[in-house]
Amino acid sequence: MQNKKVRTFSATDRDVAMLEAVARYHGLNKSATLASLVRKEFWRIFPAGTDKIKPDRGAKVEEK
Repeated sequence: MQNKKVRTFSATDRDVAMLEAVARYHGLNKSATLASLVRKEFWRIFPAGTDKIKPDRGAKVEEK
């Protein structure tokens, strides 16, 4: 009998393997790795934040 994988998101086995490799490389768990990647991408796209999400106090904000 094969064990079933329980996930709270959809991903291929290959995507999960890549996530596990990146997490292992950075010494994080998968959840922390995803959160870190989302944060980096968010601030890359919205360097000054959004209406709801503001940069941390004292953060250097560079407009493009």
